[in-house]
Amino acid sequence: MDIKSAKFEISNSDYRKCPDSDMHEYAFIGRSNVGKSSLINMLTGRKSLAMTSSTPGKTMLINHFRINDSWYIVDLPGYGYAQRGKESRAQLQRMIQGYILNRTQMTNLFLLIDSRHSPQKIDMEFMEWLAENEVPFSIVFTKTDKLSKENARKNVESYCNKLLETWESLPPVFVTSSTQGSGKEELLAYIDEMNRLPTE
Repeated sequence: MDIKSAKFEISNSDYRKCPDSDMHEYAFIGRSNVGKSSLINMLTGRKSLAMTSSTPGKTMLINHFRINDSWYIVDLPGYGYAQRGKESRAQLQRMIQGYILNRTQMTNLFLLIDSRHSPQKIDMEFMEWLAENEVPFSIVFTKTDKLSKENARKNVESYCNKLLETWESLPPVFVTSSTQGSGKEELLAYIDEMNRLPTE
């Protein structure tokens, strides 16, 4: 799939204020500083569509980007940023959960995982919550360019094996590097396939 147009449409803090459309939406989420904005920019071929920052926790709203005038990428706030206050974290949690559980247009949630790290408790708990609520999601490993090919492969394999200790099967898994552009074709092909399905 070729992305011919990608433009920011709206930011808000409430799923009820999201665009009133029947277009597919693909939401991206992950722990703070996992490389979410960089991945969105890589997928769309736009260097600054989503704001990138070395400071964790910059995305504080639900951001909609209209792609090819036919579907949306949704940039959700990152979770697990410890330096936020308790009230701020609770507010973000309500915003994220409200969107994920109530936004019927959301066709798939892409959960980003830093390929350099072993399974983190916060990610594992979030995946369990997604499974319990029957949320369709995929796992996207990021920052593989920070590792050798062999170490990246081993880390991803080890992570998946850890999940299979308690899971019967894995959701779709993608391995990416925003710097090198790897995984772009696979992700866009998957989205293209999902776009052919009717929205609810």
